[in-house]
Amino acid sequence: QVQLVESGGGLVQAGGSLRLSCAASGNFVSMFVMGWYRQAPGKQRELVADITRGGITNYADSVKGRFTISRDNAKNTVYLQMNSLTPTDAAVYYCSAGAVPGSPAYWGQGTQVTVSS
Repeated sequence: QVQLVESGGGLVQAGGSLRLSCAASGNFVSMFVMGWYRQAPGKQRELVADITRGGITNYADSVKGRFTISRDNAKNTVYLQMNSLTPTDAAVYYCSAGAVPGSPAYWGQGTQVTVSS
């Protein structure tokens, strides 16, 4: 069983920064593709970024140049550094893990990110 626990969400002013963390535990978790998705009210859940064990990253166009995903394989932790936040970034952010990119098999409970204008 894989468990994902997010932290780091909160309220920030537009233009500010937040760093999300996701601690993973369970069998083979260090081998998984880890990612961040987000879901705003009334919208579908969408990929923000993901990263393979080897460090290959993929970003949504809307966050390129502003967000950075990274992982510490020794700690089984993935991070999302979010800079230059705008109100359109406000959503519940979910950590994900899976065997292949774009196909999460496991989800965290989500952490709320609110951006005030």
